[in-house]
Amino acid sequence: MKTTQWIFAIVFGVAAGVVPALTQNAPPAAPQAGAPATAAPGAPGQAPARGGARGPGAPTRDPHNPAYPPAKELPDGTIPTPDDEGNFIIGPTHNPAPETVVKEDVPHGTVAMFEMKSTDSKIYPGIARAPRAGGPGAPAGGPAPAAPAAAAPNPATSGRAVVATVPMPYTRRVTVYVPKQYVPGTIAPFIVGADGPDQMLFTVLDNLIAQKRVPVMIAVSISNGGGDAQGSERGLEYDTMSGLYAEFVEKEVLPLVEKNYNVKLSKNPDSRATMGGSSGGSAALAMAWYHPDLYHRVLTYSGTYVNQQSPYNPATPHGAWNFHETLIPNSPVKPIRLWMEVGDRDNLILRDDYHDWVLANEHMARVLAAKKYHYQFIFAVNAGHTDRTVKAQTLPMALEWVWKGYKPSSR
Repeated sequence: MKTTQWIFAIVFGVAAGVVPALTQNAPPAAPQAGAPATAAPGAPGQAPARGGARGPGAPTRDPHNPAYPPAKELPDGTIPTPDDEGNFIIGPTHNPAPETVVKEDVPHGTVAMFEMKSTDSKIYPGIARAPRAGGPGAPAGGPAPAAPAAAAPNPATSGRAVVATVPMPYTRRVTVYVPKQYVPGTIAPFIVGADGPDQMLFTVLDNLIAQKRVPVMIAVSISNGGGDAQGSERGLEYDTMSGLYAEFVEKEVLPLVEKNYNVKLSKNPDSRATMGGSSGGSAALAMAWYHPDLYHRVLTYSGTYVNQQSPYNPATPHGAWNFHETLIPNSPVKPIRLWMEVGDRDNLILRDDYHDWVLANEHMARVLAAKKYHYQFIFAVNAGHTDRTVKAQTLPMALEWVWKGYKPSSR
């Protein structure tokens, strides 16, 4: 695709209880009671995983742990097909799919960007964790810069963290992909992505649309409002268990996309998809869960189906962990088609029982199967959190799977 690429450094805030990431060569620590067992080290010469795992309690999980739902292990280097449903184990080799490579002999979509300021938002005016004095890096002879204040336990909410916040303006970028095959003014399906821009998505869409494996769709890749975890704007947008982020996209982002680029975005929820990684993944599911009137198709990498929400919400006391703990098991089946992935060295934070990313995704697979949802779940061996090599291997198939059964809509 002939377009300028923006490279962003996403600075991840450190939530309470998180310690520095392990390198691949560091020996895994023993898991806590009930946690997945460690797997054997990778074979000599095996490519290192990208993404890493957090903390000394983040071992390499064994995909055959009897606590996990049964899964089909595929030959190394292969992945499921767009027709498959259920649970699969892939890896340890993750070669990029050919559709992730720019090809000069296919039509290239256009990619453009516009900015949105927090001062123009009625929904997200902007927050950040309250600063405290004494942070590292103070200039000689000068005052120390402010550092984020630590979270404090709140006895009134069973020890859950309380994070003080302050107003903080931001500017976010919205990157819009319009395929060459799109006819201006016609109604189009689309996909909304978190933590944009996502150049890999745009390249893959060029190739899949040319091969007629997915519909001619618009992609809207939205950057977050800044920071990470509790007390940040990103955390507020992505980790809050509500339909607010979907409403922000619907009311404040999509109208600007249509206005700026002469496109018409479908109002049919079956013509709309969401995707994201980590907290962006749990946000993608929240968009569809709380607004099935807006979205039916969801794609997540290392989905944060754990308890990262702040402020505390008694309706979902365990944050996104409640998706698999209570919401999905206890609710009527919703018209959601869900694709998920997690890595064997995905995040694990030991401050409570609600921060194991692997276990959370395995629980998701179990409850989705019990409720007879259409889903495909991949456990990737030799993979870290939101592992880019796994995404490059699987994204074309995942998009084709998510859009399976699509029928053009007149609305």
